[in-house]
Amino acid sequence: MVNICDLKKEPIINYPTFWDYKVVFEAGVDALEVFTQILNEREFKYKISNTSKQGTYKSYLLSVYVDSKSDRLNIFNQLKSKAKFVL
Repeated sequence: MVNICDLKKEPIINYPTFWDYKVVFEAGVDALEVFTQILNEREFKYKISNTSKQGTYKSYLLSVYVDSKSDRLNIFNQLKSKAKFVL
């Protein structure tokens, strides 16, 4: 059984590591271009994971090698500024 107090703690993440982001864009957005702008020369992998029923949105799974928590959060914030939704 999980202790409720344990759920409030931040998970332990060992850096550097690969981090996966789920990124949702409007269908007309060139995801590769956005990822390249944000990640520059950094190595990454991505694949389309879903398209909305009406074709309005596309979601992608983006995997990036991150060095630290601040690096991970910086990428998240940059993605958030360009995408409809980021997990």
